[in-house]
Amino acid sequence: MKEYRNNSGVRRQKITTMLVRLLAYLLAASCALAQTGTLSAGKQAKIEGAISKFMVNSKAPGISAAVVQDGEFVWAAGFGMADLENSVPSTSQTLYRLGSISKPLTATAAMALWEHGKLDLDSPVQKYCPAFPQKPWPITTRELLGHLGGIRYYNVPELPYSASQTDPEVGNTHHFENGIEGGLKFFANDPLVGQPGTHFNYSTQGYTLAGCAIEGASGEKYADYVRESVLVPAGMLQTRPDDRFAVIPLRTRYYSKDSSGAVVNAEFLDSSHKVPGGGWLSSAPDMARFEVAILKDRLIRNATREIMWTQQMPSDGLGRMAYGLGWQFGVIDGVRDVGHGGSQQGTSAMILIAPDMRAGAVVLINSDTGGAAELAMRILRIVLGLPEREHKEITVDPKLYDDYIGTYQVGDFSMTVSREDGRLLAQVRDQQIPLLPESPRDYVFKGTDVEIIFQTDGNGRAKELILRESGTDSYLNRIK
Repeated sequence: MKEYRNNSGVRRQKITTMLVRLLAYLLAASCALAQTGTLSAGKQAKIEGAISKFMVNSKAPGISAAVVQDGEFVWAAGFGMADLENSVPSTSQTLYRLGSISKPLTATAAMALWEHGKLDLDSPVQKYCPAFPQKPWPITTRELLGHLGGIRYYNVPELPYSASQTDPEVGNTHHFENGIEGGLKFFANDPLVGQPGTHFNYSTQGYTLAGCAIEGASGEKYADYVRESVLVPAGMLQTRPDDRFAVIPLRTRYYSKDSSGAVVNAEFLDSSHKVPGGGWLSSAPDMARFEVAILKDRLIRNATREIMWTQQMPSDGLGRMAYGLGWQFGVIDGVRDVGHGGSQQGTSAMILIAPDMRAGAVVLINSDTGGAAELAMRILRIVLGLPEREHKEITVDPKLYDDYIGTYQVGDFSMTVSREDGRLLAQVRDQQIPLLPESPRDYVFKGTDVEIIFQTDGNGRAKELILRESGTDSYLNRIK
């Protein structure tokens, strides 16, 4: 009888502890939901005008967007249609695939574990994920979060999805009840693309391995720990894994375009094999709450956040994204920004934060041809009160161009810069685009806001270039 009472007491203590934690989470969530400010009528009108213009030009079926200002979630709205066939409008609460915006959620959860001393970012990943086989070199969770782990990406070019759909990972149709285990099987036995720490190689697969490390370090299922450490404290009560079998209220349909430009249903995807790097669903308000929680240090300490927002540098000196631990970096008119984009069958998504200004923007689109990054940057510019960019072409001595001509590369993306009739041209895939000089080293793609900044050596010869597009930077190494 004594043993029974003791066991019962242990059970009651566990239940009490769980209830206290749950109440604390719900209180934090309710506070997050309540802390909203207001957006001025003038800024709201400009944002709605920018979205309307974007929808006309892009033919995006549906968009939901949200804004953070002065560290508060201040506005969200939906535009267009979440379901064209059934005439269901998009609202602020519509749920979209996040694609790679899943990566900041995973990275934040990993950093929370690190803060609590449960995850050593620099230990071999097999300490927490013994299912992953040993490789010629050790791989750490820090390297995985910064895409320096040597894990491959897809075996085929991901875009367009209509062409890559036959790849068993890009167009996965199998549903995995244990997504971490199922996802690892796709790549665990493949060779590394390089020695960890030496080479930047963007990899959603690497985030599956990081998700396995989170499970081992936390003793919980990956999604459960993310929910406990990130979603509930931030008030993100709509965010959940993209389960194609579940009945999920307010989930959008997914669209693409055919070769004629007509809107069509997107290619099929079951993302259960890659939830940590590309398998969450969310709404624009929830992602704005995530931005607020990050800015206010509700999820991790300020010092931890700054580690996450510090660029990781490969030792090979080759091309790379400006990337920290789960976050991309860039500059908008001299204002530092952090964020992440996402592209997937039937979605284009972007979150952007200007940390020093305590402002942010979220754009979720139910089309994989959407261009959410471009629209998010326009919205953030409005929130920050930045004027529309005016590109002022100057005259440059054409002799400078001899030092810029060549081929530049990051990952599997390359750009060739050539000269014709006294003007620089950029060859991107099958397009040749004039580069307009705004200074001897700064150029812009004609008709766009995409910038190129040539980085030169002591002799004036370009050794790399910065491709600055929609608030994110990539460094392309000169290979020819």
